[in-house]
Amino acid sequence: MVSNRLLALTAGMAVAIGITAAASAQQASITGAGASFPAPLYQKWGEAARQAAGIQLNYQSVGSGAGQTQIRNRTVDFGASDAPMTDEQLQQNNLLQFPSTMGSIVPIVNIPGVADHQLKLTGELISDIYLGKITKWNDPKLVELNRGVELPNVAIAPVYRADGSGTTYVWVSYLSAVSPEFKQKVGIGTSVKWVSGTGARGNEGVAGTVRNVRGAIGYVEHAYAAQNKLTTTQLRNKDGNFVEPTTTSFQAAAENADWSAPNFAANLVDTHGATSWPIVTPTFILLPKNPQDATKAQNVMKFFDWAYKDGDAIATELEYIPLPPKVEDAIRAAWAGISADNKPLWPAR
Repeated sequence: MVSNRLLALTAGMAVAIGITAAASAQQASITGAGASFPAPLYQKWGEAARQAAGIQLNYQSVGSGAGQTQIRNRTVDFGASDAPMTDEQLQQNNLLQFPSTMGSIVPIVNIPGVADHQLKLTGELISDIYLGKITKWNDPKLVELNRGVELPNVAIAPVYRADGSGTTYVWVSYLSAVSPEFKQKVGIGTSVKWVSGTGARGNEGVAGTVRNVRGAIGYVEHAYAAQNKLTTTQLRNKDGNFVEPTTTSFQAAAENADWSAPNFAANLVDTHGATSWPIVTPTFILLPKNPQDATKAQNVMKFFDWAYKDGDAIATELEYIPLPPKVEDAIRAAWAGISADNKPLWPAR
């Protein structure tokens, strides 16, 4: 005969198991992969959303090209890409594209004796560096632009992304916009054939290489430069003014964005504005319009809905630029195009 004490213990275990199972059921999970540019923000949003929204995010920072491939193959719940997909690509793969946040790309340098924001550069000079036409930091063109700055006789070591990268797409879009020669010889894409330099994988790889190589120059998302205390530069913008990479200059560029562009693919590269930073970009989420798992798709939308409502402070702290509220509302309206069994999945019930 089972004792009363054992019965009580067994009942207690059953209650505990029931509570654990209920807690697991409440904790939804979603998987995403792609751009390394917004990865620090997605990590922080994911940490906060576990408690606030009951959603566990597993995000792989593998680059925009891989993110596009994985969502095409439906091996993740959402893809992430800094480079927008074309309307034809989106239709072929039955995908909805929408921005999650905005950020900026900045040049980073490792020049002995040169402090943060001290060096002035133009897009044309950076293009010539990556074309192998300017090879020393004391080149007369750089010296002329930086009077009062002691530029050493040190070889320039350009660093670029070796993987398919939306960060590269934005960087070469800017250089192609200001240099016809760069556009002709290198062009625009997530992967391009570089004329000179050394490749490194991810924003992390470029940041690490520039930090470790004397005379290096590279490009990363601003959050990586800020978090790793890397030396950034001033850039001359479209209005002819030299500006520093700051939240104010990023927001000035964002104000000029045309969000009525198809698939939310607003262009913020080399925009007008007296104080605008010339390399600002949205980063995008790719979500199937015909998801294999309706609940997963709903949870992706719930996650970004929470991020739009409650994630702005986290984004700003990490040097990202939150989307304008009217854009977030337009994105929610676009989610109505995602359906399963001919029923829209948003608003989620």
